[in-house]
Amino acid sequence: MKNTGFKTAALRERHIFASMPALLWQIVFFYVPLFFILVVSVLKRLEYSIFDNLTVQHYKALFDPAYYKIISRSLLLAFSNSILCFAIAYPIAYFLVFRIKHLKSLMIFLLVLPFWANFLVQVYAWFFVLERGGFLNSALLGLGIISEPLHMLNTPFAIYIVMLFCYLPFMIMPIYSSLEGINKSLYEASSDLGASSWQTLFRITLPLSSSGIRTGFFLVFIPSFGEFIVPTLLGGGKQMFVGSLISYFFIETRSIFLGAAFTCVSGFMLLVAIALLTVFLRLVFGRDRA
Repeated sequence: MKNTGFKTAALRERHIFASMPALLWQIVFFYVPLFFILVVSVLKRLEYSIFDNLTVQHYKALFDPAYYKIISRSLLLAFSNSILCFAIAYPIAYFLVFRIKHLKSLMIFLLVLPFWANFLVQVYAWFFVLERGGFLNSALLGLGIISEPLHMLNTPFAIYIVMLFCYLPFMIMPIYSSLEGINKSLYEASSDLGASSWQTLFRITLPLSSSGIRTGFFLVFIPSFGEFIVPTLLGGGKQMFVGSLISYFFIETRSIFLGAAFTCVSGFMLLVAIALLTVFLRLVFGRDRA
């Protein structure tokens, strides 16, 4: 018993030691910058005497409804993109796990292949697809579906389609992983008990894959909320989102104090949205009982 306890303690210490680089990375590149943003958001100016330089005026300036409209627009974009990604990702992941036998490795390779290209390069590539003389308009004209080119660039359609393309793998992979871990004998038992395929889906597959669904939702929802490259390039900058407004404060107007305050406010709203999303996902898909 003593040897077993000693081995367990040694293994625990080894795991803690192995996790130290990741923990250090998170502290240096996440918590420290976040701390500086919080400090800057309550300063009047950058001076050494911090305690004599505190103010909440930057937060008061954000009571303008226009700022909360931008946050609401970003939340809507993030939630809509998450729903669209889930609607497409779940059938794909289900097909990969339960229908593909011999080409599964190739299919997964094709899913992760876009990660080999820079995100900005992927976004720019869509210009050649969505422009008036681009691939999509040419294909639709060639098939006789449309009689003249459609205006797709600098529209909400362009933003949503490119966001869907860029973030879809982040939804597929965790769902695929959770579906792959389900005990296949449960499906045999379900069939023997006379359950239909739909009953099996809603009572076994969805609840047991809920952890992957939640992970996929958060992997898509959180970066979509702060996205600014796609709305700026493909949306033409016609509408402000959280990411584009933060970049506007810090880069264009150099209003670092107001930008830091808006970053804190939008981050708080994101945390509230994540909490509500967690409750929503548990109500819809239930808890993972695997």
